[in-house]
Amino acid sequence: MAMKNVRVFFLALLLLLASPLAQVAKCQSDSDVEATEAVEEVGDLGIVGEDVQDFGDGIFSPAPGVETICVFPKNSARVVPAGEETELLVGMKNDGEATVNVIAIKASVHLPFDHSLLVQNLTAQAFNNASVPASAQATFPYIFAVSKFLQPGTFDLVGTIIYEIDQNPYQSTFYNGTIEVVEAGNVLSIESVFLVTLGIALLVLLGVWIRGQIKNLSKKTKRAPKVEVGTKTMDASMDEWLQGTAYTQSLSGKSKKKK
Repeated sequence: MAMKNVRVFFLALLLLLASPLAQVAKCQSDSDVEATEAVEEVGDLGIVGEDVQDFGDGIFSPAPGVETICVFPKNSARVVPAGEETELLVGMKNDGEATVNVIAIKASVHLPFDHSLLVQNLTAQAFNNASVPASAQATFPYIFAVSKFLQPGTFDLVGTIIYEIDQNPYQSTFYNGTIEVVEAGNVLSIESVFLVTLGIALLVLLGVWIRGQIKNLSKKTKRAPKVEVGTKTMDASMDEWLQGTAYTQSLSGKSKKKK
């Protein structure tokens, strides 16, 4: 009877431990299914093109619970060749309760010291079937090109994504920062030149330091010059030792005879 009770106890313990694991596995499978559905829904962006302006030119406020981010893939220095296409990725995270319908992405180039001075309105990219469900996130590509006649230099890029929630228009600024416009085919940027110059300066300083260390080491290894001792000092010391002896007396007698 005791053994039967022990078996029942262990069986109940195993069931108790297994139930949370089953719930976790179920939650993971459900989340995987939701993520797959979200990817499938967002995957068909339905890019319309650059000439569609159905979203209007109005200025709207950002929707609560919607966050955006911008990434320049393989272009962390944000170098934009004039007249050539540049790609950036716009990430959107929807923490709201309703689905976000993405309408378009647009951008403009301004002078860095005054945004009221517009340099160029870049082409807008509209979407026909792009949505981000609630508690999901998605990435949208945006390809633009600044004018080939734009002088190289630093400018400010302002990028905006326009979307709808329950047929209400909103917009969020995904990027408001500097870009560096360079001539087409010019792979060197200000950042690259700065890094190369800094590297050369560090190498020169290292060479000067090594040279100084070698000079100091050579000075320490030089031998000290020999000091010659004159005969007069030796004779004086000998006279002190032999003073009062027969040797000194004979020397004094010889000196008197010479006189």
